[in-house]
Amino acid sequence: MHASTSSKPAHRSPLSLAIAMALALSAAPAFAQETGTPETGPQDAPGEETTDLKTVIVTANKRPEDVMNVASSNSVVGEQQLENINAGQLSDYASYVPGLQVTSDGTPGQTRLSLRGIAPLSSGATVGTYIDDSPVGSNGLYQAATIFMLDLLPYDIERVEVLRGPQGTLYGAGSMGGLLKYVTRAPDLSNTEFRIGGGVSSVTDGGNGDNFRLGANIPLSTDKLGLRVSYARNNLPGYIDNSVTGEEDINDASQTSARVALMWQGEGVNLKLSAMRQTIDSDNNATVSLDPTDSSPIDGELDHLVYVDAPFQKDVDYYAATLSWDLGWGDFTSASGYSQVDTWRRQDVTIDYGEFTNLGLGLPDPGASYFDNKLDFKQFTQELRLASKMGGRFDWLLGVFYSRETGDNYQHIELTQLDGSPLPPPFDSIAGDLATLYLPTTYKELAFFANGAYQITERFKVGAGVRYAKNDQEFSQNVVSGLLLPIGESPNASQENVFTWSLTPQFQLDKDNLLYARVATGYQPGGPNVKLPGVPDKVDSSTLTNYELGLKSMFADNRVQLEVAAFRIDWEDIQVISTFDGASGLVNGGTARSQGVEFSALFQPSANLQLGLNAAYTDAELSEDFPFLEVPSPPFLVELATGFKGDRMPYTPKLSFSATADYYFPLGGAGWEGHVGGGYRWVGDRVNGTAQREIIYDAATMTPLQTTLTPPIKLGSYGALDLYAGVSNDHWTIRAYLKNAGDSRGYSSIADHQNQLTRRAWNT
Repeated sequence: MHASTSSKPAHRSPLSLAIAMALALSAAPAFAQETGTPETGPQDAPGEETTDLKTVIVTANKRPEDVMNVASSNSVVGEQQLENINAGQLSDYASYVPGLQVTSDGTPGQTRLSLRGIAPLSSGATVGTYIDDSPVGSNGLYQAATIFMLDLLPYDIERVEVLRGPQGTLYGAGSMGGLLKYVTRAPDLSNTEFRIGGGVSSVTDGGNGDNFRLGANIPLSTDKLGLRVSYARNNLPGYIDNSVTGEEDINDASQTSARVALMWQGEGVNLKLSAMRQTIDSDNNATVSLDPTDSSPIDGELDHLVYVDAPFQKDVDYYAATLSWDLGWGDFTSASGYSQVDTWRRQDVTIDYGEFTNLGLGLPDPGASYFDNKLDFKQFTQELRLASKMGGRFDWLLGVFYSRETGDNYQHIELTQLDGSPLPPPFDSIAGDLATLYLPTTYKELAFFANGAYQITERFKVGAGVRYAKNDQEFSQNVVSGLLLPIGESPNASQENVFTWSLTPQFQLDKDNLLYARVATGYQPGGPNVKLPGVPDKVDSSTLTNYELGLKSMFADNRVQLEVAAFRIDWEDIQVISTFDGASGLVNGGTARSQGVEFSALFQPSANLQLGLNAAYTDAELSEDFPFLEVPSPPFLVELATGFKGDRMPYTPKLSFSATADYYFPLGGAGWEGHVGGGYRWVGDRVNGTAQREIIYDAATMTPLQTTLTPPIKLGSYGALDLYAGVSNDHWTIRAYLKNAGDSRGYSSIADHQNQLTRRAWNT
């Protein structure tokens, strides 16, 4: 049994209508200029009399740069677009970023990420997550990082940066597919500002929601010391009904965000301190029960078979200190981060284990069952780096990085009567506890990295980067009670050294056109394995190499911005979860290949109108069969295979695209401006996993007795239209938004619950 194997729900984007009102009192206009890339939407404030697209700053190379001068594929979702669509979680805006796939299990925070088809096939993440200069999220194998990715309520967030392709040289472990970085708003040392806002919302055939937020920016000493504080609460309406009990709108949820930041600026020295707390509290998941024969809803389109409520809670506490020192000839940065993440999820596994009461114990009726998973995770990181001043013939950056992670993973499966009461004696003491175990872990990493770029000619530059990392891991599987696993402690440990590199030649065709090539490597850390028959003692890192050719262009008097990137990724030693009789371990599988094209364009035909188009074509599949895993199960031998050449990568559409339009217009006197806009996002068909084959042999004669081939489940394509409008002046903003205006139905994820005694399956 392993927490990361449990990823059941499917998610539908409901029709959501809301209106929000905000008041800002400040020394500067409340609607400051908003910049963006082809992914962000409007770049100009209402009424700006210019048709030029504005400069967008990113920190892909750990220093601020114009995104059009960075020789890699990056996207930015700006604060303005996050507000326009009332984004509350990653799934609200991910489809507007080319190549980014977010799979939700029914609430914020139960989220998987993949970029360029590098989908997580194991419990380790393939996309790194950062808040400002510090990583937040486990690099180990036993914190279910795959299904619980960092998913912040994006309030007081200046922008979200998405870096596609491996970022192993600068960002290290876990960023083999790319990086997602939340950049928070820094204190303003000059202007005082107070903001307060709120709104209400409703969902078709569902309940009502509301939100509240406030913030303040206060200079404490002119141009020396500034304070920024903010708080937000978002109550999400439910719309899923329980077809077992008849209860309606069971998936209510709430999110909160609180943040304080202090900035001190001295003579050549800058110190920023920040603390953030975010919480997610959900009563149930936005999941629908489907018939496994044709994937049609078993009851209504918004009904789910819930025998046991499945709450989800996640608390993220984050503290950071960043010191910047201008040395004159270079810049020194110290970035310290500490985070604590507490996660608790209950899953209804009645279909999986409920019939153990009547079929296994001989009781007259089936029972109910639930699986509790509690994760406690602490992470401290320290990075020191020294960088040259930009603009010289040779730009360089040197750094050292240290990380220490500790975590515990508590898992418990309880068996009860169908009404939730304990089993009758003596069965309550015999079988009420099917399994209880703890998985304590530690992960330590020390890394050294260097990046540089040399200007060979006025137009031709070559960049390169290297990183050497060493990690030490300790782990133990401590089964303390239950029937499913043998009682006892099984400690294990591993050590690993990893080297990654990148090479980036780039050619400036002219001042507005950049042609670049990039070859880069990345890795997903390995680690100690669970102690199971037939499972190797350790799983190695999986590694990949990314080949990329890109063009960044501005033309038509800076009214059109275009980015195109073609890529090929070769992935080796893929970590794969192999499951047998409810228990699972990791093995290194075969290879995979992902190749495709990403496209982004932004067009500003007038000062008031802006149009955007994004698209990604991704062809990602296994390029060889995964190896067989032999599991002794006397008097039988079971042979398992979990992927075959030609299988598509999970949850990766071959084609996805989005289009946006935004129009600003004056409303007369008193400085009022109007704004209308919208976006359409389309995601192609996907599959939920790779094919699996199980062959049962007579162990004595090796005669095959039974072969079971399980193909992946296919999810259809879907499209959704988002609309929004607003009016504003220097102090007030009133917005209305309509998510999924066509009330289209699409599933984000799908999986089957299988009766562990009869192997009968149900889809959710």
